Amino acid sequence: MKKIRNLISKAGVIAMIALLVLPLGALAQTRVKAPKNPYDTRKDVELGQQAAAEVERQLPVMNDAVVSDYVERVGRRLVESIPGEFQHREFRYSFKVVNASDINAFALPGGFTYVNRGLIEAASNEGEMAGVMAHEISHVALRHGTAQAAKAQKYAIGQAAGAILGAIIGGGVGGVIAQGSQFGIGAYFLKFSREYEKQADLLGAQMMADAGYDPRDLANMFRTIERASGGGGPQWLSSHPNPGNRYEYINKEADLLRVNDPIHTTRDFNRIRARLRDMPRARSMSEIGQSNQRHPTSNRQPAGRVEYPSSRYRTYTGGNLFQLNVPSNWRELRGDNEVTFAPEGAYGEVQRRFVFTHGAQVGVTRARSRDLRQATDYYLRELAGGNPNLRQQGGYQRGNIAGQYALGTTLTNISDVTGRTEIVLLYTTFLRNGDLLYMIGVAPQNEYRNYQRTFQNILSSIRLNN
Repeated sequence: MKKIRNLISKAGVIAMIALLVLPLGALAQTRVKAPKNPYDTRKDVELGQQAAAEVERQLPVMNDAVVSDYVERVGRRLVESIPGEFQHREFRYSFKVVNASDINAFALPGGFTYVNRGLIEAASNEGEMAGVMAHEISHVALRHGTAQAAKAQKYAIGQAAGAILGAIIGGGVGGVIAQGSQFGIGAYFLKFSREYEKQADLLGAQMMADAGYDPRDLANMFRTIERASGGGGPQWLSSHPNPGNRYEYINKEADLLRVNDPIHTTRDFNRIRARLRDMPRARSMSEIGQSNQRHPTSNRQPAGRVEYPSSRYRTYTGGNLFQLNVPSNWRELRGDNEVTFAPEGAYGEVQRRFVFTHGAQVGVTRARSRDLRQATDYYLRELAGGNPNLRQQGGYQRGNIAGQYALGTTLTNISDVTGRTEIVLLYTTFLRNGDLLYMIGVAPQNEYRNYQRTFQNILSSIRLNN
């Protein structure tokens, strides 16, 4: 009996030693369980793809390769740390940066993830940015979007990608997206619950630790969001309600997830922050929402008195076709195949026609010829159909748009608003698919000198993505 007791005692000691050498997090970290979900994982990808297309149609996604590659690397590091039980081979994790100043990130079902520039600029270190990304990736891995959407099944949720998008993004972003959504499902069914928020916090903390980050940075980032919201939160936009005691329970979880020499500030993070500081300021989601309106439908006429173009520029991305820089005090107003950039007081309607007295317009139209001069001649005749006083002043000048052959010409017109002469600058080039890209600059003749340089700056900033 004594020999057996000794063996048992030794076995107990060995077992205790084995437990002590295991990672503490493996013993004590909080167990997170994904909610029930009646949808196949392919539905997440389908809805996410549809929603991502809407995001990139309405929000200014940055095309800066250096910034994008950096955020993608951080995202991939976190995805590799998703626990095996929450890995879904069908999911297509991607990471893009939205050129918006709000401190936010959001992820769509299936893994399509977007990080606001404002989040990178507000984070104190890479760990804080990674914490927000880990939180959002956790929502995807736990399939919270479709699990919450299942509550609205009787409302034909399978067709409601637009509604899911607006609800998951929430707040100012949801307001932008909602303009393009034709689905009538209330966001009530789709907002993340406090339970889901806490799950994403805890799983996000665990993923951070596994990826080499300190989960306390996630808690600190919530404090930053709280301060930015005036102390009324932190509300990660309207779709991310505060479960309560968030800062405390994330730090408590961090105590169980000890990380040796965690990643905080990195050289890459500092380099990207410096790069963003050198760029024109990012607009807020509210500003983006206002500028995404289509041509005015009211009978409002231009006021006639407008600000001069700002010396500061912002970047506009025209879908997958082009990118350009425009003065920061010009709004964009979308038409069917073009977008107009104009200052307040310089646009409106006259006899149910959209008009602008100062600004620029960029658009795409079907080319009527494969010869650029002939195609431009055809386009000018179309313009003259709605502007009978349009007159070309001289011939064409050889130009350059995004490194390729272009034509430029100057015209005069009689303004429908003031009845006075205005100068019209026109440049054209071909897109790869054969369509005609055009840029038009308009200003009253007596003010044209103040706008000429602005038009040239816009022209030289055009980059073609096709």
